Amino acid sequence: MNHRHFIIHKPHGYLSQFVNNQRKRKNKKLLGTLHNFPAGVMSIGRLDEDSEGLLLLTTDGKESERIRSKKVEKEYYIQVDGIATQDAVELMQNGLEIAIKGKKYQTLPCKCKRLEKEPNLGPRAKKIRDPKHGPTSWLSVTLNEGKFRQVRKMSAAVGFPTLRLVRVRIGKLLLGDMKAGEVQEVSHLDV
Repeated sequence: MNHRHFIIHKPHGYLSQFVNNQRKRKNKKLLGTLHNFPAGVMSIGRLDEDSEGLLLLTTDGKESERIRSKKVEKEYYIQVDGIATQDAVELMQNGLEIAIKGKKYQTLPCKCKRLEKEPNLGPRAKKIRDPKHGPTSWLSVTLNEGKFRQVRKMSAAVGFPTLRLVRVRIGKLLLGDMKAGEVQEVSHLDV
């Protein structure tokens, strides 16, 4: 079977799925509205509705499993509320306790650093907030794991809640200058 693979820039406000399983709000935006994807395509990992950035899709379950493994790094740029301190960065780097489905979870050590200037990610579909509410800063966080809303929970645990989260890299694949909603079909996923 010839499998198909896609790289997309998931916009803010979209679910990382093709079928809406929710009973309450049926008007959710789904990935299938961005492109005419083939039957059997699946997202490799997820980005929550409020997150944006690099998302890989495939029709190959083995490829999905390989990329979701702890062997492949995922890098995120996050805009946080306030000016992140070096202590907060070090706490995130060393791993810290967060809650996953109501249970305590110790995150693995990760790479985390402050970005000196705001990355050029383009505007977000929904405004973050007005600057009069105080300063913000940007961090780069690189993980080898991906628990539910992990990056957001980590930044909140160190006192700097995430306002915007953009996945910019999976392994060797970069978001680069892809625009929100852009889809590229590729022959293979070289991560």
